[in-house]
Amino acid sequence: MNNAKRRVLSLCLVLSQVSPATAEMDNAFQFFQEEAKVITASKSLQNLSDAPGVMSVVTKDELERFGGATLADILRRVPGLAGASSFMTDRSMIAVRGAQFKASGAHVLLLINGRPVREIMEGGIVSDMLESFPVNIIQRIEVVKGPGSVLYGSGAVSGVINVITERPEGTGAAVDALKGDKGAADAMAKAQVRSGDFGMLAAGKFHQKPEWNTRWNAAGLSGLTSRRINMPDRGPGAFTAIDYKNWRVMSAYSEWHNAFFIPGISTPGPANWKKRFADAGYSRQVNDLWRMDLNVTYTGSDFNTETAWPHVERHSYELGGEWTHFITPTDKLAMAVGGSVNHANGREEYTGAPGFQISHGDRNSYGLYTQMDYWLLSKLKLIGGFQFNKVQGVDADAVPRGGAIFHPAPHVHIKALYGQAFRAPSINELGLNHPGLKGNPNLKSEKIDTFDLAIGYDRNNLQLGLDYFYSKLKNLIFQDRSGAVGVYNNTGEIEARGVGIESKYRLNRRLLLLASALYQTSQDQTGGTAVTPVASAGGKAGVSYKADRGVTVSLYDIYQGKLDGKYDASVNPSPGAYNILNLNSRFDMDKLTGWRLARGLSLLFRVDNLSNQEIWLPNWGFAPGDSLPVNQGRTLYGGVEVSF
Repeated sequence: MNNAKRRVLSLCLVLSQVSPATAEMDNAFQFFQEEAKVITASKSLQNLSDAPGVMSVVTKDELERFGGATLADILRRVPGLAGASSFMTDRSMIAVRGAQFKASGAHVLLLINGRPVREIMEGGIVSDMLESFPVNIIQRIEVVKGPGSVLYGSGAVSGVINVITERPEGTGAAVDALKGDKGAADAMAKAQVRSGDFGMLAAGKFHQKPEWNTRWNAAGLSGLTSRRINMPDRGPGAFTAIDYKNWRVMSAYSEWHNAFFIPGISTPGPANWKKRFADAGYSRQVNDLWRMDLNVTYTGSDFNTETAWPHVERHSYELGGEWTHFITPTDKLAMAVGGSVNHANGREEYTGAPGFQISHGDRNSYGLYTQMDYWLLSKLKLIGGFQFNKVQGVDADAVPRGGAIFHPAPHVHIKALYGQAFRAPSINELGLNHPGLKGNPNLKSEKIDTFDLAIGYDRNNLQLGLDYFYSKLKNLIFQDRSGAVGVYNNTGEIEARGVGIESKYRLNRRLLLLASALYQTSQDQTGGTAVTPVASAGGKAGVSYKADRGVTVSLYDIYQGKLDGKYDASVNPSPGAYNILNLNSRFDMDKLTGWRLARGLSLLFRVDNLSNQEIWLPNWGFAPGDSLPVNQGRTLYGGVEVSF
C-alpha cells in the first residue's frame, strides 16, 4: 500500500474514533438536520437511517463551503463516486462504486427534483447537465448507491443522483463573477420571487475552463503522427421553476462544447452536447392517509461532432407521464404505488458527403410499480417492492427489491438490501446503420443484481458509514469490433464487489471534516479482472473552516489510485494515480468590515487542482492501449458575489 492510500485510510480511522465532546456540540448539530431527512430512496420523506438504500447527501452548507464550477466537480467529491471519460459521446461521466462498465453514463440515472433526465438515443448521455447545470441554485444532492429501477425505471442500474433545487422563500437576486488565469471564467446569476402562494426561481451560468493546449499522438496506418491541439471546455446553462399552491413547473437548458478522441485519428474533433428538460407536476394531499403526485416530463437531447469525422448529428426526446400514490393505512405501513408511460423518438444523421440518415426510431414503454416499508418491530423495518416494465421491441420483465433495516442500539442502524435493476437498449443500439457500427434488433435489456450490507452511526455532530456491496451484471451491451464492421451485442456476466467508508465530523459549528475511501474489484465471465477503467482504490478528504466574521476557507482532496497495467497507453501519457486538491474561499465584506456599503458584497477566491497535476484517463470504449487528456493542471479564479 503506498503512502497516499495510507494517509486516506488513516484519516478515516481517526475520524471514526473521535468523540463529539465540544462545548458547541448543540450548535454543530443543527447543520446535520439538513441531511437527516431524505426522499430519493422511497419518494417519501424519511430519516436517512431508515431510507431503503445506501445513501450520501451533499448539503447546502457543504456546497457553499467547498464550491465547484460544475455539477461534475461537486459529484466527484461524493463518497463512492469517481469521474470518468470516454472516447466520444460521453466525455463527462460519473461512475458509482467504480462500476463504469459502459462508455457512457447509461448506468447512472440523473434526477432533477426527483424527475428523470434521460437521453434515449445513446442510452444515458448527461455530459451537458454535469458540466453546465446552474449549481448556484442547488439546495442539496442525494445519491443512492445501488439499483433504483423499482421506482425510477430504465437506467437506474448502479446509482441514482437526485439534484434538489432551492425553493423561493423571499425576493432577491445574486450575481457571481470569477475570472481565472489561462482564459478561464465562471459566471452565475439567480433571482427569486415569493408572493403568497406564488414563487419563482430563475438561474443561469456560463463557464469557460482553460483551453488545454497539449500534444496528441495517433498511431494510424501511415505510422505515428503528432500535433498540438486545443481542447475547449465551455458552456451555458439555465434553470427556472414556478410553484403555485399544489402546482410546480420547472425547466432547464444545458450546453457543453468539448472534444472527442478516437484512437488513430490525428486531429481530435470538436463536439457539442445540448439538453432541454421540462416538467409539470401536481401534488395533492387527498386525506390523512393518501397523497398523490402527477408529473409530465420532457427531455430533449442533441449531439453533434460539428465538422469532424465520424460526421454524426443526433436529435432525440422522451416524453413521459407518471402518477404516484403514497398510502399510509397504518403508522407501521407506508406504500408507494404508481405507473408511468413514456414515448421516445430519435434520429441520427451522417453529415459527411453524401449525407444520409443512419438511425431513426420511436418507441413506447410502460411501467407499474410498488414499494412498501413495514415496521415489523419498533426497531426492525422490512422493505419490499417490484416494477413491471414493458419496452416496445423488448420482452416484458419485472425487477424486485427487498431488505431489512435494524436499529440494534441508539444512533446505530444496519441495512441488508437486495435490488435488481435494468436498462433497456437504446434506439441506436437497436437500429444504428453507420458505416462503421451497426445496431442489433435482438438485444436484451441489461440487468443487475446487487446486495448491500451497511452499518451506520449518527449522533449529534458525527456521522459514520461502512458498506459492503456485491453486484452481478448480465447482458451488458457493448460495441463488438471483432469483425470488419462493429456491431452492438450482449456479452456475458460481470461481477463487482467492494467496501466503502465515509465519515463527517463537525468539531464545532465552524470546523467541518470529511473523509471517505472505496476499494472495489471487478471480473468478467472469462476471468478477466479490472473490467472497469476506474482505479480499485480511492479516497477523499476535506476540511473547512467557516468563521463567524464571514471568512470561509476549505480544502478538498480527491485521490484515485493506479489503474491496472492493461490501461497503459502506448502513444500518449499513461493514466496513473492522481490527487486533485481544490481550494475554495469566501470573504463576506459586511461581516469583516462592518461597513453598511459592503452589505451583500463577498470576495471569492478558488484554486482548482492546486497540486497542478496533469491528468489523462483511459480512452475508454473504443480500443485498449490509448488515453485522453482530462485535466491540464492548476487554474486560479478570483471574483465577487453581489446579492440584493
